[in-house]
Amino acid sequence: MADSGSSEEVAVICNTDITSAESENNIINTMVERGTVLLRKMEISVAEADKRTGKNTVNMQETYTVYLIETRPAESVPEGGTPAAPDTLWRRYSEFELLRTYLLVTYPYIIIPPLPEKRAEFVWHKLSADNLDPDFVERRRVGLENFLLRVASHPVLSNDKIVFLFLTEVDSRLKSLSAMLRVKNPDKRFMGLKHYSDELNTIILQLLRVRARVADRVYGVYKVHGNYGRVFSEWSAIEKEMGDGLQSAGHHMDTYAAAIDDILEEEEHYADQLKEYLFYTDSVRSVCRKHELIQYELEMAAQDLTYKKQQKEELATGAVRIFSLKGMTSKLFGQESQEQREGRIAALEQSIQEGEEAIKEKDAECQEFVQKAWTDIERFKEQKDKDLREALISYAIMQISMCKKGIQVWSNAKECFNKM
Repeated sequence: MADSGSSEEVAVICNTDITSAESENNIINTMVERGTVLLRKMEISVAEADKRTGKNTVNMQETYTVYLIETRPAESVPEGGTPAAPDTLWRRYSEFELLRTYLLVTYPYIIIPPLPEKRAEFVWHKLSADNLDPDFVERRRVGLENFLLRVASHPVLSNDKIVFLFLTEVDSRLKSLSAMLRVKNPDKRFMGLKHYSDELNTIILQLLRVRARVADRVYGVYKVHGNYGRVFSEWSAIEKEMGDGLQSAGHHMDTYAAAIDDILEEEEHYADQLKEYLFYTDSVRSVCRKHELIQYELEMAAQDLTYKKQQKEELATGAVRIFSLKGMTSKLFGQESQEQREGRIAALEQSIQEGEEAIKEKDAECQEFVQKAWTDIERFKEQKDKDLREALISYAIMQISMCKKGIQVWSNAKECFNKM
């Protein structure tokens, strides 16, 4: 899949040039004309999944899954005719995430359909926690198809041209969306916090997966000890002098095997504490995204103000720095009258004044957000450190207690054997 991160594409996505954006809209397929629902015009499916291997952004080899999107016009096929061959392209799960992020930012008033889970989370008994497990990949394929169908059937989302490009263009400008939402001068504190939140999310997920696997193994070990109890009891039936000791030892083994249910139930409490902070990482990232959006709006307002000041300077001096349709018109049909020029300058001065006021308000909003957000972030950090430290210590104490109970069971069995 080709990358599409050029500055020209970013300019189109950002819609900074109204004229070019309007021209582009005119050539978009009629399936996304205003007032239509995409699903009525197009059949959409996620037909299959495939495992791929390649290098990631840090030049390290990785294995990942891609999903085949198939689209074809929803036209009636004459009897005996052959349906049109579908258009196809492959997308990674991360691209679906980027599309949904774009929809969340662009349509904050709409309840955006959810994506299926990215990872096989918190799996304990029997189910595989491997992201490349065929059953998990199939469930996610169905979930991704459902996501696309819900978006394509929505009366507003289905009209978005980025949604259409996501479904139809291999050389999509979707990756440029991240550039659109990426500020020029990001706050390093929020960038660091977002990175930390991503890392913490990954670590807690790994910890929960390890815990699930260990719990599964321990459960099996405990329950197998019940076989000791059964064998010792059967053995005691054929012994006279050794019978009582074997029977007692078997009873201790049965007690040991039954104890694991209560142990794992208690362990779930500590797992829930970890899960709480797993979900907290999403809340932290939301704060970072909100700051990024405010900063982005501030930078766009400053950019717009700079452009208006440049227009005013050009009108006042008659010097044109960049090519424009109005500049060519002036050359072809003559210059504006002094009165017209003064009227435009006055209008620009008013617009510049309003722009400066808007920037002051947006800058104050940004500073207020940073102050309030960082105060709460510091509070959250203290709370997180305290809660997770206590949860890990309590979990360790529980594990020590479980091991001591195991030692006690075998010590009791040893005493039973000594009395035989």
